Amino acid sequence: MGCRLLFYGLAIGFLAILVIFGGCGIEKTDGSKVSDLDYEIIEEGDLPEELKTKIEEKKAADFKLTYEGDSYLYVVRGYGEQETGGYSIQILDFYLTQNAVVFDTNLIGPSKDETKNAAPSYPYLVIRTQNPDRNVIFK
Repeated sequence: MGCRLLFYGLAIGFLAILVIFGGCGIEKTDGSKVSDLDYEIIEEGDLPEELKTKIEEKKAADFKLTYEGDSYLYVVRGYGEQETGGYSIQILDFYLTQNAVVFDTNLIGPSKDETKNAAPSYPYLVIRTQNPDRNVIFK
C-alpha cells in the first residue's frame, strides 16, 4: 500500500509539472521589419475627443500613447514640457514586424537662428494608420 501511494504521488507530481511548464511559453519577438506602414499625421482639430482629453492629461510629461477608434490606430508621442517653442518631431521609422508595430521618433530643438517663443511648449505628434492589431513598440 505504501509503494502504491508513493507511485501515485510521484505520478501526480510529474503531471503537475507538465501542466505548469507545458502551458508556459515565451513568444519570441522578432524585431525584423516586415513592411513599412502607411500613416497620416493628424492635427489637433481632427483628433477624437477622448484622445484629445488623454493627451491634455499627459502632455506635461514625456509620454507614449496608443488609441484605437474608427478602425484606425492612433499613435502618439509627446516630449513633455519644453522651455520654449520652436520644437518639431521627426519620424525616423514606422513599420510592421511579425509581432508588433515600431514607432521611432526624434525631438528636434529650435534652430539658433529661429526666434524662440519664451512661453513653454508641449510638443507631441499624432499619426493614424489602419489598425494592424499589434502592440506598438516606441523607440
